[in-house]
Amino acid sequence: QVRLVESGGGLVQPGGSLRLSCAASGSILSINAMGWYRQAPGKQRELVAAITSGGSINYADSVKGRFTISRDNAKNTVYLQMNSLKPEDTATYYCNADSVVTPVHYGMDYWGKGTLVIVSS
Repeated sequence: QVRLVESGGGLVQPGGSLRLSCAASGSILSINAMGWYRQAPGKQRELVAAITSGGSINYADSVKGRFTISRDNAKNTVYLQMNSLKPEDTATYYCNADSVVTPVHYGMDYWGKGTLVIVSS
Protein backbone atom coordinates (compact mmCIF):
# COMPACT_ATOMS: atom_id res chain seq x y z
CA GLN A 1 0.00 0.00 0.00
CA VAL A 2 1.32 3.42 -0.96
CA ARG A 3 0.77 6.28 1.42
CA LEU A 4 1.36 10.01 0.91
CA VAL A 5 1.80 12.24 3.93
CA GLU A 6 1.86 16.03 3.60
CA SER A 7 3.23 18.50 6.11
CA GLY A 8 4.03 22.19 6.36
CA GLY A 9 0.67 23.90 6.09
CA GLY A 10 -0.52 26.60 8.44
CA LEU A 11 -1.47 30.22 8.87
CA VAL A 12 0.72 32.86 7.27
CA GLN A 13 0.37 36.58 6.61
CA PRO A 14 0.14 37.93 3.07
CA GLY A 15 3.61 38.19 1.57
CA GLY A 16 4.90 35.40 3.76
CA SER A 17 6.32 31.99 2.89
CA LEU A 18 5.59 28.36 3.62
CA ARG A 19 7.23 25.11 2.56
CA LEU A 20 5.12 22.02 2.01
CA SER A 21 6.55 18.53 2.00
CA CYS A 22 5.05 15.24 0.86
CA ALA A 23 6.65 11.88 1.44
CA ALA A 24 5.47 8.75 -0.34
CA SER A 25 5.99 5.47 1.49
CA GLY A 26 5.38 1.82 0.69
CA SER A 27 6.80 -0.70 -1.73
CA ILE A 28 7.43 1.85 -4.45
CA LEU A 29 9.51 0.95 -7.47
CA SER A 30 8.99 4.20 -9.36
CA ILE A 31 6.80 7.29 -9.54
CA ASN A 32 6.34 9.15 -12.82
CA ALA A 33 5.19 12.54 -11.62
CA MET A 34 4.59 14.08 -8.22
CA GLY A 35 2.65 17.24 -7.77
CA TRP A 36 0.57 19.57 -5.70
CA TYR A 37 -3.06 20.41 -6.21
CA ARG A 38 -5.24 22.74 -4.19
CA GLN A 39 -8.90 23.17 -3.50
CA ALA A 40 -10.43 26.30 -2.05
CA PRO A 41 -13.90 26.24 -0.48
CA GLY A 42 -16.56 26.13 -3.18
CA LYS A 43 -14.04 25.65 -5.96
CA GLN A 44 -12.75 22.72 -7.97
CA ARG A 45 -9.40 21.12 -7.26
CA GLU A 46 -6.71 22.61 -9.47
CA LEU A 47 -3.14 21.82 -10.35
CA VAL A 48 -0.57 24.01 -8.62
CA ALA A 49 2.67 22.41 -9.78
CA ALA A 50 3.99 19.05 -10.89
CA ILE A 51 7.41 17.55 -11.52
CA THR A 52 8.35 14.37 -13.34
CA SER A 53 11.06 11.94 -12.33
CA GLY A 54 13.16 13.46 -15.08
CA GLY A 55 12.76 16.97 -13.73
CA SER A 56 10.19 18.43 -16.12
CA ILE A 57 8.08 21.00 -14.28
CA ASN A 58 4.68 22.51 -14.86
CA TYR A 59 3.19 25.42 -12.89
CA ALA A 60 -0.22 26.99 -12.81
CA ASP A 61 -0.05 30.52 -14.22
CA SER A 62 -1.29 31.91 -10.91
CA VAL A 63 1.79 30.69 -9.00
CA LYS A 64 4.57 31.15 -11.57
CA GLY A 65 7.42 33.18 -10.13
CA ARG A 66 6.20 32.69 -6.56
CA PHE A 67 6.14 28.92 -6.00
CA THR A 68 8.94 26.43 -6.60
CA ILE A 69 8.48 22.67 -6.77
CA SER A 70 11.33 20.25 -6.19
CA ARG A 71 11.72 16.55 -5.73
CA ASP A 72 14.03 14.04 -4.11
CA ASN A 73 13.60 10.87 -6.15
CA ALA A 74 15.66 8.78 -3.74
CA LYS A 75 13.31 9.71 -0.90
CA ASN A 76 10.11 9.76 -2.99
CA THR A 77 9.49 13.21 -1.58
CA VAL A 78 8.21 16.36 -3.23
CA TYR A 79 8.41 19.90 -1.89
CA LEU A 80 6.59 23.12 -2.63
CA GLN A 81 8.25 26.37 -1.62
CA MET A 82 5.60 29.05 -1.57
CA ASN A 83 6.71 32.69 -1.43
CA SER A 84 4.85 35.98 -1.69
CA LEU A 85 1.68 34.27 -0.57
CA LYS A 86 -1.64 35.93 -1.28
CA PRO A 87 -5.04 35.49 0.36
CA GLU A 88 -6.22 33.78 -2.82
CA ASP A 89 -3.67 31.02 -2.19
CA THR A 90 -5.76 29.92 0.77
CA ALA A 91 -6.80 26.31 0.18
CA THR A 92 -6.24 22.74 1.15
CA TYR A 93 -3.16 21.52 -0.67
CA TYR A 94 -3.06 17.91 -1.78
CA CYS A 95 -0.06 15.87 -2.81
CA ASN A 96 -0.38 13.56 -5.80
CA ALA A 97 1.78 10.71 -7.03
CA ASP A 98 1.06 9.77 -10.63
CA SER A 99 1.68 6.43 -12.36
CA VAL A 100 3.18 4.69 -9.35
CA VAL A 101 4.72 1.27 -9.91
CA THR A 102 4.82 -1.25 -7.08
CA PRO A 103 5.44 -5.01 -7.08
CA VAL A 104 1.65 -5.44 -7.13
CA HIS A 105 0.27 -2.53 -9.15
CA TYR A 106 1.29 -0.59 -12.23
CA GLY A 107 0.27 2.96 -13.05
CA MET A 108 -1.82 3.78 -10.01
CA ASP A 109 -2.51 7.32 -8.78
CA TYR A 110 -2.35 8.20 -5.10
CA TRP A 111 -3.41 11.22 -3.08
CA GLY A 112 -2.52 12.57 0.30
CA LYS A 113 -5.16 13.72 2.78
CA GLY A 114 -4.26 17.37 2.34
CA THR A 115 -2.74 20.16 4.38
CA LEU A 116 -4.50 23.47 4.99
CA VAL A 117 -2.84 26.74 4.03
CA ILE A 118 -4.46 29.96 5.22
CA VAL A 119 -3.11 33.30 4.06
CA SER A 120 -4.59 36.04 6.17
CA SER A 121 -3.64 39.07 8.19
